[in-house]
Amino acid sequence: MINHLNRKEFLRLLSLFVSGSLLNPQQLLANTSDYSGFSKADFGKDFLWGVSTAAYQMEGAFQEDGKSNSIWDTFTQKHRHIKDGTTGDVACDFYHTYSSDIDLVKSLNMKVFRFSTAWSRVLPNGIGRANQKGIDFYHRVIDKCLENNLQPWLTLYHWDIPQVLQDKGGWMNREVIDWFSEYTYLMTKSYGDKVKDWIILNEPTAFTVVGYGVGVHAPGIRGVNHLLPTIHHAAICQAEGGRIVRSNVKNANIGTTFSCSHVMPLRNFEKDHIAVERWDALLNRLFIEPSLGLGYPISSLPFLKNIDKHIKDGDMEKLVFDFDFIGVQNYTREVVKNIWYIPYMHGLEINPAKRGATEYSELGWEVYPESLYETLKRFSSYKAVKKIYVTENGFARQDELIDNKVHDIQRVNYFKSYLAQMLRAKNEGVKVGGYLCWTLLDNFEWREGYKPRYGLVYVDFKTQQRILKDSAIWFQNFLM
Repeated sequence: MINHLNRKEFLRLLSLFVSGSLLNPQQLLANTSDYSGFSKADFGKDFLWGVSTAAYQMEGAFQEDGKSNSIWDTFTQKHRHIKDGTTGDVACDFYHTYSSDIDLVKSLNMKVFRFSTAWSRVLPNGIGRANQKGIDFYHRVIDKCLENNLQPWLTLYHWDIPQVLQDKGGWMNREVIDWFSEYTYLMTKSYGDKVKDWIILNEPTAFTVVGYGVGVHAPGIRGVNHLLPTIHHAAICQAEGGRIVRSNVKNANIGTTFSCSHVMPLRNFEKDHIAVERWDALLNRLFIEPSLGLGYPISSLPFLKNIDKHIKDGDMEKLVFDFDFIGVQNYTREVVKNIWYIPYMHGLEINPAKRGATEYSELGWEVYPESLYETLKRFSSYKAVKKIYVTENGFARQDELIDNKVHDIQRVNYFKSYLAQMLRAKNEGVKVGGYLCWTLLDNFEWREGYKPRYGLVYVDFKTQQRILKDSAIWFQNFLM
């Protein structure tokens, strides 16, 4: 998944707004296995349950206590970039409500709270002198987790590089390797005695392709010539960050997360299968294979051949790191067809509504539980992958507050069906060790603004009131 972006829109934009026609939608109907009737015990006593969050989407306090602007602060202040004209300036105000919000996680019987640190909050200049007030904030978050017997899972980068570094080229500038290393060193030295679970990058395909290739996310840059160095520098940082955590944090559990989709052909045509190979290389293989020492998937994605001019001696070795786990983030599948005249990809994802899908989210993503099963099986087929966690999975809808309640049965059913497919994979030998749902609170959903809601907890953004939805109560009971 390229999550928090309207997937249909992303793929249309990447394909220069070319749309495809529907051919034989009956071929797309899935034979989803009936794997219902499971319980928490079926996953095993050591299986971890939790929630995932991201700094920019929930913290607010965008200029408080010494924080500087990130690229998302800059991007959202140009209102034409966000569909509803909003920003993350306040968002869920987690900066001030973190204590009661973490209490909510505990009340749901979760064991893991995944959060990200905002680079611009702890290093307002991107490098150099640390901002102690920012450092102290995350100490408070971590301490609150530990008080509640929650495992704090810290994500180093969730799309929000400081604007001062973007002004120097951001991820396009090879110096970002040094910048990110300095930031990672600071985080590990600050929190390494308390935090043992570390995620290096959140969805590098998303922030590189969508931010520096298509340009519909921050920093809003377009073009393959900008994209290729960004991919390479992010891939090196993914490994280098892992090495720094390994060096500085005793007994660290180190991973990184990938946006993943099961990709299928629209028709059983050879050219559609070739299109599937290209999209699969972009969505699923682009960053995991370099980390495993397999290099970039250039043979499947020919436009990557020009990445060679950004590769220096020794770089291919620097891409490799032995992660303790990888995080799979899956929401839906992609169905593609060949369209020869689309630059780079020569294929297009077909709108779920146009191909007969009967259930999809507020963002237009098809509900297809077997995508999670297929994704877990696929990533477990890499021999060097030791363990997998589902680090994001969730459902966006327009929730309504009625009599102080939110009856989101569609989301409950979504979770049930995807958890069933995860259990199916686990029972077939996939080493999946936990599930972190997206997300705790309704929050700022990137370019979509506040209209699509993903939270287990409803947020009234005017009053900052929190209300448990039926989906939260379902998890609360399921995890008792």
